[in-house]
This record gives sequence, C-alpha cells and structure tokens, in this order.
Amino acid sequence: MLIQLTYASRTAHSLGPGDVKDILQSSLRNNTAAGVTGALCLTNGIFLQQLEGDRTAVNQLYHRIQKDIRHKDSQILDFSEIPSRRFGSWSMGLISAVDENRQLFLKYSSSAEFDPYSMSTTTLRAFFEEVMHNVRWLS
Repeated sequence: MLIQLTYASRTAHSLGPGDVKDILQSSLRNNTAAGVTGALCLTNGIFLQQLEGDRTAVNQLYHRIQKDIRHKDSQILDFSEIPSRRFGSWSMGLISAVDENRQLFLKYSSSAEFDPYSMSTTTLRAFFEEVMHNVRWLS
C-alpha cells in the first residue's frame, strides 16, 4: 500500500549550506534504497516534508527523523493512502526560500511567516500540488 506522510519540524540549531547539502545527499541515498520519494521544504528554520512510499518504509523513515538531533518539535500534519506517487521522478527534492519561491510560501501561509503547523490538510495538499509545477528546485 502506498501512503503519503507530511510532517513539519523545527531546526534544532542553525543550519548552514553544508548542513543542508548533507541532509539532501543522505536523503537521496537512503530514500532511494528504501523506495521512498518526496519533497523537502526548508524556510525560516522549519522543515516541511512530504514523504511517499510503502507504509512500513515511510514510517521507519519518519521515526529516524524524529531521532535526528537536527529536528525538534516534529509533528505529523497529514497521513493518507494514495493511489500513485506524486514525486516518483526523484527520491528527494529540496524547495528553499529563494526569491522565486517566496511568493508561493506566502500564498499558502496565513501570516507573513510561513507556518506549516497552522496549515489545514487541504492547504498542505494544495501547496504540494503547486510545488510540483511552479517552484525552483535545489539539488
């Protein structure tokens, strides 16, 4: 069964470009091996990630993330069964708050600061749908 899990967490400490690159590289390596795909947003010290794949593999990955010292205040925001993968083309894409993406973050936020913790499930799903088509991806 394919599932999709969306969670948010806060960075436990300030992350530099090297830290972000390490997170992306380890995600690519580990997710490919586990058959997990998805997208990772990082802005204002908040991770917002949507993972998709086999239920067991995604759950195991989420539990590893919870134990990762770079994350704190982790919270599942959406969890559902899906008929197919949205991010099937890659094991992890990174969306950052570069200028081209700022308007997208603002569009779905109820305040000037992007806060996925306050987003509804419907809003989160719409955000990731638009992400697929209209963002600048970092790799």
